[in-house]
Amino acid sequence: MKKGRPDGPPTPWVILAAWGPCGYSPWAPGTAGTLGAIPLFWALRQLPLAAYLAATLALLLIAIPAATRAGAYWKVVDASPIVIDEVVGYLVTMALFPWSWGTALAGFVLFRIADVMKPWPASALDRVKSGYGVVLDDVAAGVWAALALAFLQLGLGLLLGCTGDIHWWCMELTP
Repeated sequence: MKKGRPDGPPTPWVILAAWGPCGYSPWAPGTAGTLGAIPLFWALRQLPLAAYLAATLALLLIAIPAATRAGAYWKVVDASPIVIDEVVGYLVTMALFPWSWGTALAGFVLFRIADVMKPWPASALDRVKSGYGVVLDDVAAGVWAALALAFLQLGLGLLLGCTGDIHWWCMELTP
């Protein structure tokens, strides 16, 4: 766990950056934060795409100061309890995909892989030691995960087909 000893109780910004209790998970807080984003994905997917994107952008704009303030609180720029970046990154991953448990879980796995591997430009953004870097490297990882999910969906559709039962990989992308 990357975190220092705070000087007082957490502020609302710190709690937001931790996505409530998710960032305080004793095991893999980034994974817990991403899991905590799945209900938000479900709720936002009920909206038209423009509203989904607006909500994701709004959360991104709030996440940067939240991560900045939480980093100052924990005395580590990218402290382990800061997981709002994973929430934003996951929402970016899922932006064009309809809700289903299959897409939610496949996107979860692919986002976690991209977040850990940090393909460029996520790796370059990860070296920016500020709230911007903390959040934007996960946005970049989310774009990579979205591309991987689209290719996975296409590949499963070609390999397994889409006749008969409707599978998550047969669902059309959100217009």
